[in-house]
Amino acid sequence: MAISDLLYGVYERNLARGLDRRAAPRHVGVMLDGNRRWAKANGFDTADGHQAGADKIQDLLSWCEEAGVELVTLWLLSTDNLDRDPAELEPLLRIIERAVADLAERHRWQLHPIGALDLLPAETAAVLRAAEEATEDVKGMAVNIAVGYGGRREIADAVRHLLIEHAARGTAIEVIAKNISVEEIASHLYTRGQPDPDLVIRTSGEQRLGGFLLWQSAKSEFYFCEAYWPDFRRVDFLRALRSYANRERRFGR
Repeated sequence: MAISDLLYGVYERNLARGLDRRAAPRHVGVMLDGNRRWAKANGFDTADGHQAGADKIQDLLSWCEEAGVELVTLWLLSTDNLDRDPAELEPLLRIIERAVADLAERHRWQLHPIGALDLLPAETAAVLRAAEEATEDVKGMAVNIAVGYGGRREIADAVRHLLIEHAARGTAIEVIAKNISVEEIASHLYTRGQPDPDLVIRTSGEQRLGGFLLWQSAKSEFYFCEAYWPDFRRVDFLRALRSYANRERRFGR
């Protein structure tokens, strides 16, 4: 073993020991960004980058589980991504389908697809729904699989469903407008009933949300990591947790 590997192992163990599980975020959102740039930087095809990113997911979920995280939201594909060249999009969808099916087969985490499933190809939506059904009895950590997800679309869908619900009751539009509340909109989001993310992590050096959990992340803490997603290591995750633990959360106050 190289000296650098030995020192890295010691550093990682010390970092892990220094974290208090009681201070761990309850809900972590992760933007798995940088697969294409990783592939280009390493001389691989784009599909190889997406596959390398998919292969990293189970590692991340294991790290979250070890840290005491209760809920993880993984952003795998945005609504904007659905406009990509079919030559890239179709292999990416197959990779996502296999990754989600593999997670469901492990029967270790409770999977919940979130996003506009009606915008996805029927076979992709079917895989996501099947994964949710197959893991609904799992008592372990919950995992939101965000595919065909966009924050603006989510809010629009929430308001649309809210209005349809009230219309079915015969509620006048004036009454709806007068009484609509933040809580009522939140109750129609894809993540209804779940806690908002405490910590949002984005890889690849980009420092923007890009539409991820726009409503839910209003009071979240953010951590931006330079590593491309396929290169994201346990030590990077531990550093994110350390950064989170060292912050004084004010929740907008």
